[in-house]
Amino acid sequence: NATVGQVEAQWKKIVPGEPFKYFFFDQNLNAQYENEKRAGLLFGVFSGLAIIIACVGLFGLAAYTASLRTKEIGVRKVLGASVSSVVILLSKEFTKLILIAFVIAVPFGWYIMSNWLEGFAYRTDLGPRVFLIAGVTALLISWITVSYQSIKAAIVNPVNSLRSE
Repeated sequence: NATVGQVEAQWKKIVPGEPFKYFFFDQNLNAQYENEKRAGLLFGVFSGLAIIIACVGLFGLAAYTASLRTKEIGVRKVLGASVSSVVILLSKEFTKLILIAFVIAVPFGWYIMSNWLEGFAYRTDLGPRVFLIAGVTALLISWITVSYQSIKAAIVNPVNSLRSE
């Protein structure tokens, strides 16, 4: 405060008609990045919401697929299929869809992120590791979501599903 007072006194001696305006560099820098912080928070909230909605949709799709394939699962179980083989059978389709979506989304994500990062003086380069982590995370979330319905369909007594045949 004493230094600011001394600088203000010198300012009034040199330029008496102009008001003395000052700011601290760290406050100015924080103000510049406040919009980025707010956008990051908003992006995080809506990303989480989108993931929850996608998981609910995937859960419904897995339940629908399992109900359509009830008789097939029953026949496989009667012929000696294990629970793990039935779970892998049902999860394989969803894994293919996730991988196709990943291949389509990576170029778009790379392009959008590269353009956004160009606006910063100090920036990091986008490597394949970021996209691989995102893809593995999406795959794990889909497996967790689908596994409940797959296990539920796999442990059902095959007699109940084949009774109407």
